[in-house]
Amino acid sequence: MGFWAFRDKVVPEPSSATDPVFFEQVRGDLPERFEAVGEALIAGRSATDACEVVGRLQGSQGVSLEETLADLRTTYELVLGTEPAFTDACAVALGWSEATLAYLHQLSCADPLTGLASMAHLRGRLTELYRGDTRGPAPLRDRYALVVVEAAAPRFSGVADEVFGLDLRMSRIGESARSVFSAGETVCRIGPRRIVVLAARNEGLARRTTLLRNLLEVGERALGGVRIWSESLPLVPEQASSLLDELSRDQSI
Repeated sequence: MGFWAFRDKVVPEPSSATDPVFFEQVRGDLPERFEAVGEALIAGRSATDACEVVGRLQGSQGVSLEETLADLRTTYELVLGTEPAFTDACAVALGWSEATLAYLHQLSCADPLTGLASMAHLRGRLTELYRGDTRGPAPLRDRYALVVVEAAAPRFSGVADEVFGLDLRMSRIGESARSVFSAGETVCRIGPRRIVVLAARNEGLARRTTLLRNLLEVGERALGGVRIWSESLPLVPEQASSLLDELSRDQSI
């Protein structure tokens, strides 16, 4: 049965919900890392959060999505005797894809679809800046800022648009950002709908941010527009890494 066949499955209440004896009987047969999912199902709780966590763990360990979904099916069959709920299958796939994309971002220095800098390149650039921060004339957060451009959630009109439309749109937004920030700034696609520019915090930053907003206003209005704002760099590099992770998450999901 394919992935999308999960969409129409309805999960009944487990006949032995909250039965610890039954859980101990099936625990040893559950796939590795799926114990929390099985426990939630037996207790009659939502397993969606546990599914997203286990999907992320599987992806980070290099386990394929097909195998991960098969393990989810096995867990459901053992505990409830049904196919997985669509929402739980989606949560597993989401967690798996986030872990996989994070790994790919660490390998590549350029986004292959837009030509913009990747997350790995931006992280490397920030690492260099933090390493030399003690030699600067002022704290790093006073000398640099992250300019964030967020496109509105897409409204797809067909299969081709769904597959390619957002990437083409982000490529156009990235080109506009590079035309405005053209003095060697790092322009990075940091998420499905976000682009970040690592720019010098000087008297021209506000003017260039306004110029970028004006450039994008006409072309993006029919697509829902864009949001542009500035983020200050954290005091320590570990917090900067967490900030990038947060910015890379698609808030529409």
